[in-house]
Amino acid sequence: MTARLADRPDWGYLLTEFAELYRRGKAGGSARIRAHQRAVREAVSRTIAANPPVIDRTPETKPVTAHLKRALDQGRRESTQSVIRAIESVLPDLCWLYGYEKVPKGLSAKYAYAEFAGPHGPVVTDEVILGIVLFAPKCTYPAHAHDGLTESYYTLSGAVSENDEGVYAPGSLIFNPPGRMHRITVGDTEPALLSYAWHGPREKLAGQKMTFSKPKA
Repeated sequence: MTARLADRPDWGYLLTEFAELYRRGKAGGSARIRAHQRAVREAVSRTIAANPPVIDRTPETKPVTAHLKRALDQGRRESTQSVIRAIESVLPDLCWLYGYEKVPKGLSAKYAYAEFAGPHGPVVTDEVILGIVLFAPKCTYPAHAHDGLTESYYTLSGAVSENDEGVYAPGSLIFNPPGRMHRITVGDTEPALLSYAWHGPREKLAGQKMTFSKPKA
């Protein structure tokens, strides 16, 4: 018998923390960001209310998860500490992935993500995709975009820059409208842990794929 969200309360608490993150998070006066925060929050609330299936994935690590303990330890000191604690409650069940058919040379040891909710689970929903991404120190995450999906990150620990246009410390939100190319760089001495949310049409969520851009000549 397939478990439902009500049977796996740790996943439910984690989704609740995501909804709260998007309720409490600052929008900096941007109506567009505020609308995205509301859309994600409402999508998460609908997911919880639907009591969806929870599919157990085979736990899997990647080389970068050697930095996870440090990232979580640092995150406990920040305003997002309640999210960190909720993540820790499901750590044994996480499946860390790359998400690309061909990972660029050197990136396989410096990056991985774990999905929490989406069309392919663990919490099965077509409302939104939620998860976390972990970067090792000095990681450069190549430029990529998401077709038809609005993406946001919250920095949970460490610090990153996107497109060399600013530095995002814990509690900061990074907002990427559909199709926007973005490249992430990470500080020299600490790993970075970010949560992410993708929101958009159901068919785009179901078929989401990421591809890296090729450097311009």
